[in-house]
Amino acid sequence: MHNLYMICYAKFMIEYVADNIVVLAERKLTYYVYAVGNTVIRWNGGLSRDNRGMGYGYRHQNVNSAITILSSSASHTDTATADESFSIIEATVDDIKLAFTQNKVTSRQLVQSYIDRINSLNRTLKGVIEVNPDALSLADNADRERRDNEPVSLSRLHGIPVLVRDIFDTKDKMSTTAGSFALPQGSVVPCDAGVVTKLRNAGGIILGKASLSEWSGFRGYRQPTGWSARGDYGVNPYDSNLTPCGSSSGSAISAAASFATVTIGAETDGSILCPSSLNSVVGIKPTVGLTSRAGVIPISPRQDSVGPICRTVSDAVYVLDTIAGLDNNDTATVPMPKYIPSGGYAQFLKRDGVKGKRLGIVRNPFFNFSSADVRNAFEAHFNKLRQEGATVIDNLQITNVNEILSDANTELTALTAEFKISLNSYLSNLMNSPVRTLADAIDFNNKNPDLEKINQYGQELFERSQATNGIGTKEREAIDKLARQTREGFVKLMETNNLDAVVAGPGGSNFPESQFPRILAIGGLPGITVPAGYTNQNKTPLGIFFGGLNGTEPKLIEIAYAFEQATKARIPPTITSLKYQTY
Repeated sequence: MHNLYMICYAKFMIEYVADNIVVLAERKLTYYVYAVGNTVIRWNGGLSRDNRGMGYGYRHQNVNSAITILSSSASHTDTATADESFSIIEATVDDIKLAFTQNKVTSRQLVQSYIDRINSLNRTLKGVIEVNPDALSLADNADRERRDNEPVSLSRLHGIPVLVRDIFDTKDKMSTTAGSFALPQGSVVPCDAGVVTKLRNAGGIILGKASLSEWSGFRGYRQPTGWSARGDYGVNPYDSNLTPCGSSSGSAISAAASFATVTIGAETDGSILCPSSLNSVVGIKPTVGLTSRAGVIPISPRQDSVGPICRTVSDAVYVLDTIAGLDNNDTATVPMPKYIPSGGYAQFLKRDGVKGKRLGIVRNPFFNFSSADVRNAFEAHFNKLRQEGATVIDNLQITNVNEILSDANTELTALTAEFKISLNSYLSNLMNSPVRTLADAIDFNNKNPDLEKINQYGQELFERSQATNGIGTKEREAIDKLARQTREGFVKLMETNNLDAVVAGPGGSNFPESQFPRILAIGGLPGITVPAGYTNQNKTPLGIFFGGLNGTEPKLIEIAYAFEQATKARIPPTITSLKYQTY
């Protein structure tokens, strides 16, 4: 018997849905759940403010349409549940692959579980901006490929759900908007982003789009990290009063909250490392060009880097193995194969990987923490690295560190010009969009100030970028200066002391003493952050950064994995006590 229920999902979600009834009524929307008996099959509900919906399935004008279409798909729906001994919470890629082989879970059940968790918790956390309406169909396909022993099923990421940040083009039913209403639902991208293609080819299931700081935080100076007009205010799952950092806030929130197995972020200056650190997850910011930026809404081709954000080093490395490499649509990737080791990066997941490594400690300014608890935590970590066999060279100095950290204008001079050029190029390649230039986006914001909160958060960076006119003398001088600062600072430190990596403490507004990500950003250098403990009754995560020279990801992986295994510092967040964040 076919039953259509209003505003009801399943027993464990009734309270959550009831919490939303007022909101739904205010929008004058009717949301339905379609069920066969007591088993939910589809619902055409949603959460996001643009009414695209955080649910999956179909939207319909009337009940009969819903019944007709959903009835036709009911026979294809696997209503079985996963083995109770398996849980998606904190599940790693290896856990899931083992569960596949032991028939404890199917990809469909896995995807369904993640969707249920997103629908249950995302109203508070705002880590996901959109769920892929084809996710369950993709999961069915993965299950079939595994049953048929197709070659792709041997891939580590086969059947694994992945959330990508809402700047990655996906040639499907989802939008790519950078969190802005300026890029509407009708915008059509020409093809998948380069890394999305690699993920799909490896059998990964694109589960949805993670939220972010709108336009990657490059719209206005007053813009809060983790906020976008489409995605609302992202909330740190450890403490709603703690910034999630940005601009890959949603990717880090979603990884921490087990909204997906793995997520993908991007960084221009701190946008992988900072949110990963403050959401207690692992983030890898690769050497610029090691991963493709094709089909990614850009800021700077000189500094933009795409990388994984996951709960463990091993999962992040599995993703890096999948997405690294040549993409003919991104010329920066052409020389990068020289850096990619034969056999990939997973071979460097060594428990004793830090043994014999030379690690540099730059205390000033990266460990000048006002909190004694934070200082003591990192002293313990330094001792642990020594116990694990590392040679720790303490009290080193980057000779020009004060010049770099006090000279944000040089970087901004380069970025604003690069942003206008690269964004205009990206927008011009869209197959269908009313916004074709940065000027169009500015005009949209001016015409929709309430929708985009222009009066509160401004668009000064947009306007400063629009005022540029290509790469002229001023911009070339700024780019040359950034290269010189990197050469005479970080690179000189590494080479003079024969270091394998520099170690630094957490960054972001909670720890302004450490601005290490900027040191790496201006030189296009790689870095990894790993959970390193907590303060404030486990509410404030600490991350430890390892940074190195271009192409030294293998060394950084060895160090990061060995540290992670020696400390096992990560604790899952307690999400039920969080409150929705407003500003």
